Amino acid sequence: MKKKVKVNDIMQKNYVYFLTELVGKNFDPEFKPELTPKEMLELGVFGGKYMTDCTKEFPSSWFVKAKFFHDFHDPKLNYFKVNASQPLSVWRKKGWIHPEDPRGWFQWYCRYYMGRRISGYDEVQIKRWKAIKRHISQIKKNCSKKDLTCRIKQRQAVLHWAYDSRKI
Repeated sequence: MKKKVKVNDIMQKNYVYFLTELVGKNFDPEFKPELTPKEMLELGVFGGKYMTDCTKEFPSSWFVKAKFFHDFHDPKLNYFKVNASQPLSVWRKKGWIHPEDPRGWFQWYCRYYMGRRISGYDEVQIKRWKAIKRHISQIKKNCSKKDLTCRIKQRQAVLHWAYDSRKI
């Protein structure tokens, strides 16, 4: 079961990858996201601007209820109605952007969820995902359980990393 995916969007031309795992299955045992890409898009992440030009790459069902805005990043579309994103330029400067996924971690996660695996690279991204737990610890330490008005920027940020901060 090896499916070829060819990408042609604003940020990648003629990029090819292969899906070698079943959709949403066979994740690294250390990678346990609480939200699927579809759930994240429906909740509201990245100001609605993320991936608006590459919807053909992923299942159309992901985008039926997605909070999208094609013109610009609009924090009001985020679940917590705040901006919790850094510009792509910051990600590039810090070396967090890889040629395989020029949009960053969430693009990696979408492709990983669909079944793409890249040895070595996946481990780097999973390590980054695990590092976000420090923000969850701060929310737990400083907020009453399920107080969704406490540390909303951090709560939005962890949503961007597939942690469901509504349950914290």
